Amino acid sequence: MFPMTPIAAALALLIGTSAFAASPTSATNGTSPRSLLAQAKGLPADFEEHFFDVPLAVQIERNGQLIGEAMIVLSRDDRLTLVDFTNFDGSAVPVAERDTWSDYLKQGVALGSCTIKCPEQLLAVHYNLDKSLVSMLTENAEHESQQSQYYELPASGSRGLIVRNQLNINGGQEENPGGRFGLEASSSLGNWTQGLNLQLSRMGGPDNTKLYHAVHEAYSQREFEGNFLRIGYFTPNSSGLTRQIRTFGASPDTALGAMYGSSDSLAIDMPKPSIYPIYITANREGSVEIHRNGQLINTQPVQAGLQNIDTSSLPGGIYEVEVRLIEDGKTTSTTTELVYKPNNWRNHDQRWRYNLFAGRETQLLSNWDEQRSGEMTGGASFNYLLHPRVVLGLSGRQVKGKMQLGTSVDWTLANNASVYANVYQTQDYGTGADFNGLYNYGQGSLGFNHTRSWLDTRDTYETLPDGTRLRKRGSFVGQVSNSSISLNHRLSTKSSFNARASYAQGNTKGYGVDLGLTQTTHLFGSDGNWRLWVFDRPASQSSGTRRSRGFDLSISLALGGPGEQWSASLGSRTSRDGARDNNASLTYSKTLENHLLQSVSATATTDTYGVGLSGRASFKNQSVNGDGFVQRSSYNGKLSGGLNLDNTFAVGGGKAAMTSEYSGRGAGMIVDVQSDLDGIALRADDLSGSSTVLRPGRNFIPLTAYQNSSVNFDFEGTDVPAASIQPARSRYHLNKGGVDYRTIKIVQTVTVLGRLLDPQGNPLKGHHIINHASRGISEVDGFFSMEMNARTPTLEVRKGDQLLCQFRIDANNTKKEKDVLQIGDLRCHPDTLAASKNTAPIAG
Repeated sequence: MFPMTPIAAALALLIGTSAFAASPTSATNGTSPRSLLAQAKGLPADFEEHFFDVPLAVQIERNGQLIGEAMIVLSRDDRLTLVDFTNFDGSAVPVAERDTWSDYLKQGVALGSCTIKCPEQLLAVHYNLDKSLVSMLTENAEHESQQSQYYELPASGSRGLIVRNQLNINGGQEENPGGRFGLEASSSLGNWTQGLNLQLSRMGGPDNTKLYHAVHEAYSQREFEGNFLRIGYFTPNSSGLTRQIRTFGASPDTALGAMYGSSDSLAIDMPKPSIYPIYITANREGSVEIHRNGQLINTQPVQAGLQNIDTSSLPGGIYEVEVRLIEDGKTTSTTTELVYKPNNWRNHDQRWRYNLFAGRETQLLSNWDEQRSGEMTGGASFNYLLHPRVVLGLSGRQVKGKMQLGTSVDWTLANNASVYANVYQTQDYGTGADFNGLYNYGQGSLGFNHTRSWLDTRDTYETLPDGTRLRKRGSFVGQVSNSSISLNHRLSTKSSFNARASYAQGNTKGYGVDLGLTQTTHLFGSDGNWRLWVFDRPASQSSGTRRSRGFDLSISLALGGPGEQWSASLGSRTSRDGARDNNASLTYSKTLENHLLQSVSATATTDTYGVGLSGRASFKNQSVNGDGFVQRSSYNGKLSGGLNLDNTFAVGGGKAAMTSEYSGRGAGMIVDVQSDLDGIALRADDLSGSSTVLRPGRNFIPLTAYQNSSVNFDFEGTDVPAASIQPARSRYHLNKGGVDYRTIKIVQTVTVLGRLLDPQGNPLKGHHIINHASRGISEVDGFFSMEMNARTPTLEVRKGDQLLCQFRIDANNTKKEKDVLQIGDLRCHPDTLAASKNTAPIAG
C-alpha cells in the first residue's frame, strides 16, 4: 500500500465537488466517456498537478462488479497504470481473474476501447473522475448472471504424483506382532487421474505368520460435469450416491472393467437457499440471529410483517438451528427450525443419481485365498429425489456369483423428524432390514434403531483353486436382531443427560441399559467436567459369561500449566471371572507446541487383578507424523503396544518432497523457501479454505483439486520482521493428483525515505522507483517511501518503459532513525546509469 500526501488525501472530496460544479454536462458523463484532460478542466489550477502522475486511490470494477480498491497513476496521454490493489473486501470476482486484471493494468493501458492483447474479452476501460472509479467492460457483460455450476478442468491439464504411506504395527508378549503397510497413490496426466492402492499385512497372533499382499486399485478416471468415468482395476463401490444402500454378504472384490456414475467433484458449492424456507413474523423492524449448537452463525435485518429468512449463506447440510427474533434490542421470539441443504445433491433439477459398473472379477498381485477370479460381475445403484423430503434408493449387483439386491428410503417426516430404512437380500445368504428414526426437540433428541436378519448360510460354498467346492464353516440358520432407543437431553447450559436401552437376539442375547449424567464444573480455579455413568449390559467373554453391571465416575480438570490436564475415575464392573471388579485410574496429559512431540499422556489403573500402566504420545515433523502407545496389563502383567506412522511423498515440476501433511483435498504444491533470515516461519493460506506453516527449505502445501484459485504467503504470528515475501501470492489450477512447484524468497528489507529531483533540482513526480523488494511512486513534491532489499540496495527510476537513472545506496553512511533510512535528495540524470555501481545518494 502506498501512502498519499495530505493534499492528495483531501483531493477525493474536492475533485468531485469542483468537477460537478464546473461542468453542467456532468450528468451525462456516465454515457459519454471523456478524456482525462477534459475531466480535469473543472479542477482548480493548483489541484491539477495533484491529479496527473501521482498515486490516486480508486475503486476498480468489471461489468459493474467490484474487483477491489487500488492505487493508480494517470497520465495526460490518457493512460492508466496500476500501482497495486490495496483491498478486496466485498469482491466476488474470482481470485484468478483478479490476478489477470492486476497483471494487465500494471503494465499500463490506454483508456477507451481495447484493441491489442485484451484479456477476458475486454472491450473498454474508463476512468470516472467524479466517482474515483475505473470501469472495465467485457463481452460477457450480459451473461454474468449465467454462472457455471461446475469448475473447469485445467486448460492444459496437470501433472504430478501424490503417494500416501501408512504403517500400523501392533503386538505384545502374548502374540506375534501384526501390522499393515498401505500405499495410496494418485497422479495426474492431462485431465485424467490415476489411482493406485496396495496393501501388505500380517494378521498377528500366535500361529499366523503369513504375509498377505494385494493390489486393490489401479485405474484411471476422468471427471465430467456431473459425472465420472473410471477404467481399469478397482473395487466396485457406490461412488456418487447421496444415500448409500446397504447390502448383505460379501463386499465386492476387485474387478477389471469400467464404472460410470454421478459426481460432484467439479460442482461449485454456490450459495443456495434451504429447500424448505424458514419464515418469521416481526411486529416491528428488527433482526434475527441464527444459532447452531449454541454458536451464532448468521444475523440479518428483518422488516415488520411475514417474511422468509435468507438461508443462502448458511452452511450446507441437514441440521437444526435456533432462530431468535430481536426487536428494540430484546429477544421477543425463539423458534427451532431445520435447515435442509443436502451437501451431495446440489442441483434439484436433476432428480437421478446413479452408479454403474461392469467387469470381470480378478486379482492383482494378491495371495488372499478368498478372492475369486474369472467370473463376470456388474451392478447398478440409483437414488431418486421423489420429493424434497423423500429420497428413494435401489441397487442390484452380482458379487462372487451371488445376486445382491437392496432398497432404501430416506424420509424427512417433518422439520424435526426423519426416518431412514433399508430392505436387502442376497442369494443363498438371507434377507435383512434396518430402520432408523430421529426426532429433535428443543432440549435434545430421541433416536431409534432396529435391525433384523433372516440368515441361512448352509448353501454358502468356497471354491478351491483346483475347482473343488467346500461348504464354508460357521453356517448359521435363524434370526439376528438388534433394537435400541437413545435419548440425549440438555438439562441446562452446563449439564446433560444421556440414556440408551437396547435388546439383542442372536449370538448376543439380552437387554442393556446405559445412563449417564455430564456436568461442566470449576474446581481449584480450573475448568473441567465430571461424568457419572451407570450400566447393565448382556454377558460377554470379558465378563465371565455373566451380565456386566456397574458404574463409572470420572472427573477431568485443566490443572497445571498451559496444555496440561488431569483426569481420574472410580468405578465398579463385572470381572473376567464373573466377580465384582472395583477399579480406579489417574491420567496426566499435556499438549505441546513447536515441538516434535505434539502430545503425551500417562495413565495408572488399579483393579481386582493388580496395577496397570499405559503411556501414549503423538509426534510430527516435516517428514512424518504418527502416534504410539505402550501398555502393561493389570491382568497378567504382559506388555503390548502399537505404532502408527503416516507421511506423504509428492512429485511435481521436476521436484520431489517428503512431508507429514496429508493431501486430502486432491492436489498440492511443492514450495522451496529461500530466506535471508534464520528461524523464520511463513503461513500459506489457500483461498479454498486451509492454512499450512512453511519454514526455510522444502515444504508441501495441500491444495484443492479442480479449483482455479491461489495461495497467499504471509508471516506467521504477529511479530512481523522487516522483510518482504516474493512472490506474495501464487496461482494454481490442478487436476486431482496434480502437483505444482514454486520458489518463495524472503528478502530482508529496510524502509527508505527520500526525494527525487531532476538535474536542475526540480521535484520529479509520478516516477516509478523500483527495487528488488518493492516499488514506489514519487509524489507531487518528489518525496517517496518504499521498502528496499537490504542486500541489494539499488534503486531504478523509470518513466513508462524508459529507464532514466539508477542509484546504489550506501546504508552504512546514511542517516537512520529506527528502521528508516533517510537518503535525502536523489538527482536523476543519465550519468547515474553509466556509474550506477559507485553512485551514492546526493543530498540536496
